[in-house]
Amino acid sequence: MQTEWNTLRLEIDGHVAHLILDRPDKLNSFTIEMWRELRELGQGLVADPGPIRSLIVIGSGRAFSSGIDTSVFSGGGQDGIAGGADGGTRHPNPMVDGIMRTQEAFSWLEDAPFATIAAARGYALGAGLQIALACDIRIFARGISVGLLEHKYGIIPDLGGTQRLPRIVGTGKAKEMIFTAARIDAEESLRIGLCEQVVPDEELEEAAQKLADRIAAQPPLAVREAKRAINAGFDLPIADGLRIEAEAQSVCLPSQDMREAVTAFVEGRDPVYRGE
Repeated sequence: MQTEWNTLRLEIDGHVAHLILDRPDKLNSFTIEMWRELRELGQGLVADPGPIRSLIVIGSGRAFSSGIDTSVFSGGGQDGIAGGADGGTRHPNPMVDGIMRTQEAFSWLEDAPFATIAAARGYALGAGLQIALACDIRIFARGISVGLLEHKYGIIPDLGGTQRLPRIVGTGKAKEMIFTAARIDAEESLRIGLCEQVVPDEELEEAAQKLADRIAAQPPLAVREAKRAINAGFDLPIADGLRIEAEAQSVCLPSQDMREAVTAFVEGRDPVYRGE
C-alpha cells in the first residue's frame, strides 16, 4: 500500500490509526486528487488492515473539511475519479461511473473491518459532512458548522449524503437539511442524533483518542462482526438481519478471542486479543 500522499496523512500507533485530511490552507476541501488518494488508501486498508482496530478521521488545522474545492467545477472535474484503471466500470454512463468511483473514497470507512470515528471541528460541510457520515461514530467540537450545502451549487449530495443522513437522523430531518442547505451547530447535531458526542474544541483529540482506545481494547473479531451485522440490518427484513447476526456470532463463539475473554475474566486480568 502506498504510504506517501499529497493530501492525506496516515499515522498508526499500536492498534489506533489517525487518518488526517491534510490541506489545512484550503480548510481540507476536497479535490479530485484527494478523493483518488482516499479511495486508494481505503482499498489498501480494507484489504490489509494490519494492526488497526480503530481509526480516527480528523482534519489538519482549524477545520474538518469545508466541502468541495470549487476548482473541481472550473477544472471540468465533475466526473470525479472517472477513468481510474481498476478493472472495469460501474455504470455505462461515464459521469455516473465517475461519481460512483468517487463515492468509494468514503464508502470504505463504512465497510472497513474496524471501527471508524470522525472527529470534526470548525466546518463539516458538503463532502466534509459526507465523509463523517460514512464513519461509524461522530464526535463534534463546539463551534462547528455542519451541513449539506450542495443545493447552493445546483447539485445534490452524491457521496452518500442522500443515503446515510436519513438513516442517521430520519427522513424528514434529512430532507429539511438537504432541501434548505441548512447549517446546524454541534448542539443541534447532538439533539438530532447526527453525532454521538459534543466536546470543547480543545478536548476533541483527547475524546476521540479515548474512544478509539476503548474500542481497540475490545475483541476485534467481535467488533468486526457486530459492525457487519448492524450495517446489514439497514437493508434487510429483520428475519434476514437475525440470520446475519447469528452467522456473525458463529465466527465469534469458537474464536481464540472469546476464550481469552473468558479466561481473563476468571483470572481477574485485562484480556489480550489477537483477532483470531
